[in-house]
Amino acid sequence: MEGEIQHLLEEKLATALAVEPPVLTRREIRLPKIPGKALAVVGMRRSGKTSFLWQCLSDLLTAGAKRETLLLLNFEDDRLAGIDAEALSFMLEAYYRLHPELRDRETVTLFLDEIQLVKGWETFARRILDTEKVRLFLSGSSASMLSREVATSMRGRALEVTVFPFSFREALAHRGELPGKPWALLPKQRRSALARAFHDYLTEGGFPEAQGVPARDRRLLLQSYVDVAVLRDVIERHGVSNPVALRWLQRHLLGAPAAPFSIQKFYDTLKSQGIPVAKDTLHAFLSHLEDAFLIRTTSIFSASERQRMVNPRMAYPIDSGLIPVYERTRRANLGHALETAVLVELLRRGCEVHYLRTPDGYEVDFHAVDPEGHSQLIQVCADASDEATWQREVRALVNAQTHHSQAQAILLLLHPPPTAPREPSSIQLQYALPWFLETPES
Repeated sequence: MEGEIQHLLEEKLATALAVEPPVLTRREIRLPKIPGKALAVVGMRRSGKTSFLWQCLSDLLTAGAKRETLLLLNFEDDRLAGIDAEALSFMLEAYYRLHPELRDRETVTLFLDEIQLVKGWETFARRILDTEKVRLFLSGSSASMLSREVATSMRGRALEVTVFPFSFREALAHRGELPGKPWALLPKQRRSALARAFHDYLTEGGFPEAQGVPARDRRLLLQSYVDVAVLRDVIERHGVSNPVALRWLQRHLLGAPAAPFSIQKFYDTLKSQGIPVAKDTLHAFLSHLEDAFLIRTTSIFSASERQRMVNPRMAYPIDSGLIPVYERTRRANLGHALETAVLVELLRRGCEVHYLRTPDGYEVDFHAVDPEGHSQLIQVCADASDEATWQREVRALVNAQTHHSQAQAILLLLHPPPTAPREPSSIQLQYALPWFLETPES
């Protein structure tokens, strides 16, 4: 390894040990409590993965860890282009030369950001987990840090931690407006202010950099996020030779959120437009867009794998703020935005999520199973003022309960529920805003 690179690595090491953690908005993200595992921090670009690494470092510092045992290194540096695992080994040895008293005596935590840029990082990570007293956090662009690839590369030694864009609670905390009391104890004026903030959140979304940005600039910013993700994490990474079909698929999925999506129907649409593409290619494109965390899809709830495969999937953007950017009328659709935000919140809470269709043909937006195994049937409704809409939503939940009696049925409303309840006693009416304000479990 060249002396210039060695000098640069020593310089970065010294800086990493001296820099103070920045003050950032706290993320409410749960870390797995399993010792001996590396943590792979994944998520869409610009969702705050590096900031979360700093938060983890600060938490360890607050818990009593010595600053010299906490080392955050970012390898996104053009001067380090082309380095390999040998450089990582050199840096670790240089660190222990500075602090020989720590080796094999105290746990050293390494936060390796943009680690995918170092060739052979996987073998280095596995080796130090086996031979050194270290705790390891790994993070990088989703182009090369897909959870399944980390799992394969680390041979079961890594667990995934997903960083989503801000939740509503995190967005409020970012502005210093997170309430310190339960919803039921808040005065009316405070509730009204939160209702306004919730409306803004559904429209603007949760990407940290987009908070409070004017609508015109926010549209450009979010569009740039999507363009970079598609170019870097899909086209370049997978060598896509038919970018026209891919762009059609991307625009369709982001422009029609919370709608059934069928590869066959989309294939027929492209064929009618004279755009040649194979159905297998469209299946691969859909998988790539999910891998890049640009979209999330839900399959039908069924014990049959075949049923899950042949039925359409529901597709959602990773953030409700993307909807007005790609929705064809360029207007915020609060119904789709609310449903999208509910799905992402369920995923953030660690739920396994599907949509449900009963044998009688009624459909429920989400069948969610939380980490403790509790099931919920969740119907999302932006406007239940129309009697026909109300009856339709309630009827679907009641019918679903006859087939899933152990599941809690919830009708989640954008506006406060009516004062005179019209729903069966088995259905729980909830106002979406306090549902989003619920404190996450540790």
